[in-house]
Amino acid sequence: MARTPRVVIIGAGIVGCSLADELVLRGWSDVTVVEQGRLFRTGGSTSHAPGIIFQTNASKTMQGFATYTIEKAASLELDGRWCLNPVGSLELALTPERLAELHRRRDFAESWGLAGRVIGPDEAAQLWPFIDRSRIVGAYHVPTDGLTDAVRVSEAQARRATATGARFLGEHTVTGIRTDDGRVRGVITDRGEFAADIVVAAAGIWGPRIGAMVGMTTALQPLAHQLTWTTLLPEVQAYAIPPDREAIHPNIRVQDRDMYFREYPDRLAVGGYGHVPLPVDANDLLHPTEAPVMPSVLEFTPETFAETWSWAEELVPALRGAGTGIERGINGIFSFTPDGFPLMGESRDVGGFWLAEAVWLTHALGVGRAMAEWLVDGGSTFDLHECDLNRFEAHQLSPSFIHDRGVQNYVEVYDIVHPLQPMEEPRPLRTSPFYERESELGAYFLEGAGWERPHWYGVNESLLGRYEIPSRNAWAAQYWHPIIGAEARATREGVAMYDVTPLKRIAVEGDGAAAFLESLTTNRVDRPVGTVVYSLLLDERGGVRSDLTIARLGEDRFQVGANGPLDLDVFERHAQYDGSVSVRDITSGTCCIGLWGPRARDVLSAVTDADVSNETFPYFRARDIWVGSVPVTALRLSYVGELGWELYTSADMGLRLWDTLWTAGRARGLIAGGRGAFGSLRLEKGYRSSGVDMTTEHDPYEAGLGFAVRMDKGDFVGRDALVGKSADTVQRRLVPLLIPDPQAVVMGKEPVHVDGRPAGYVTSAGFGYTIGSAIAYAWLPAAVGRPGQPVTIRYFGDDVPATVAREPLFDPQMLRLRS
Repeated sequence: MARTPRVVIIGAGIVGCSLADELVLRGWSDVTVVEQGRLFRTGGSTSHAPGIIFQTNASKTMQGFATYTIEKAASLELDGRWCLNPVGSLELALTPERLAELHRRRDFAESWGLAGRVIGPDEAAQLWPFIDRSRIVGAYHVPTDGLTDAVRVSEAQARRATATGARFLGEHTVTGIRTDDGRVRGVITDRGEFAADIVVAAAGIWGPRIGAMVGMTTALQPLAHQLTWTTLLPEVQAYAIPPDREAIHPNIRVQDRDMYFREYPDRLAVGGYGHVPLPVDANDLLHPTEAPVMPSVLEFTPETFAETWSWAEELVPALRGAGTGIERGINGIFSFTPDGFPLMGESRDVGGFWLAEAVWLTHALGVGRAMAEWLVDGGSTFDLHECDLNRFEAHQLSPSFIHDRGVQNYVEVYDIVHPLQPMEEPRPLRTSPFYERESELGAYFLEGAGWERPHWYGVNESLLGRYEIPSRNAWAAQYWHPIIGAEARATREGVAMYDVTPLKRIAVEGDGAAAFLESLTTNRVDRPVGTVVYSLLLDERGGVRSDLTIARLGEDRFQVGANGPLDLDVFERHAQYDGSVSVRDITSGTCCIGLWGPRARDVLSAVTDADVSNETFPYFRARDIWVGSVPVTALRLSYVGELGWELYTSADMGLRLWDTLWTAGRARGLIAGGRGAFGSLRLEKGYRSSGVDMTTEHDPYEAGLGFAVRMDKGDFVGRDALVGKSADTVQRRLVPLLIPDPQAVVMGKEPVHVDGRPAGYVTSAGFGYTIGSAIAYAWLPAAVGRPGQPVTIRYFGDDVPATVAREPLFDPQMLRLRS
């Protein structure tokens, strides 16, 4: 049998133990886990975790991790003791606003396959009899949630892995990681060196220290979280809970008070996020031999918990009695990231060095499985784009950003967060050359990847006299204005310019550039200079990583319109083994205006001597032209389904480009359009949003993108997985739904029912102002995803009728684009 890679995992907390177990289960037995503390109560976050698992999550991937954690823990035991106590959970609402949010949470839980119910105060009080029923207005109940003991689960997995060849070595402090020629070669500890082909850092709050050993910035901020145990409570003792069960009533969240409860046989534990944030520098963490209790536990500070305790007394009458109080408490440290997701994947710079960091107990066993799949199979059954450590832009890896956003994510951990809600600080970070002009036009900015992005322009309020724009429900009306609809209509009828500078741009150059792109993407790239193609980036399983526009600007020069840092990461990884090609991120040094609408040619003709007629400059072609005195690379593309061009120039010429177009265009009805209108127009045309409409869980044919796959062109990444597949063989489809109620605009992630049963979920949604209907794209089984099929969308607990439609919803003959 062939030798499997030598894997060294740093950290024997729940993530390290889970990963070792999953690797061994897949046949990789040369696995060594090194741990600075004693096995298995090591002194990290695993050792003080309260053991509560709530599966519901707005992220399909994160909920999938949690569900697998529940399922696997239920299958484990240690010396006859359970590893999962399925007591269920309750999230309590104290306000109508929170109750509405619980309906929304129940809805997306159902989208990802989890059953739960929103219940009334009386039933909630029956399930958790310690609550003051008069304080709550409802609750969300998930019966399959539960309790675990993180240390017990860790040891149970470690024992199983050890029985099949893995090693667990406690009291081995990592002091360095040996690298050579850009790859890891071994892990150095205070008790010797361990040769390694793969090193996985699963060190939790120590993650930044381990990453620094290979020169990596680990986007992780440790923070202390307060957890207390009450004095003995007769009201709890009255239930005579067997000590070996620990609890019989559900775990409790009270997000309106930033707190949670769990039960013990004779008392309650009370945890809170409502206190002032308590960030910790990873370099200040003590070694297990130095810590008074354990390195991840700091001295409890009762003054910062006082408000949380007063809320606990308000909600739980048993805590109000004389002599009742806090018997002990801790400030327990765990990990936060700038966006709240784990850090998973391989370093771009050091081959074989992987992270599995910033993982909470809730998701730990799922992360262990996903990491093992990634290592052994080259990809995971989970879509991991939200968790990939290479997802960050450069500014997001600054110490101040990691600190500030980690702290803010702690503050917002239980907040009601709108899907469009931008971060408030630090802003502005990244601005296009047009920012000054956009501000003068009254732009309402949202933020994405640090970029200030106009969502609509206040100056266009005058357009509302021309168009009747329907209102929408209160949730969908947040971060929205009727101006968005007016801008969309004006684009369809005239011409608008859109700032698309934030979209990632990659230059691929060199003698081997064409062959390089042919090998990585699905469409035929080796076409004449001046050709633009739409193509896909797949993983080895044939799942859609991203969609791309690839413009051939010269024999050995291409510009790729991509979706973010992960696309760049794929290109750079492959380019490092190919000396005939160079890959550069050119986004920050360039800018782009989308000039779109039926009168786009009128505006462009007024500022260039180039022939931009349809005969000379057809759809999906690229040319270098002059716009006034500005050198421009013009691509005849449109993400809104109208005649037009993407106009690229260097950042220093951007303001001049804007002013030249604006001056010439005003007499021709030109307006500035924002991201809100952009999103509406692309939905009408059925253009996909990568990472939202399709992910690595979907193949091109399921996503309706089979036209971008050329199976006859030769080999490319993911091709083998597509053999035998076609649009006729798919079991599910991404389809548009039309919603007749104009106010029933949904936002994405809602469950879709067919004949009263869950059948799929919404991806993108909005309102089509040209076609006069709310639109939602959704994944449905192929058997029911056919035009005319009636469905209902569950939205805040209500059923919204909709019908599967035929796409594209607007201009199906593509006459406008090709005019």
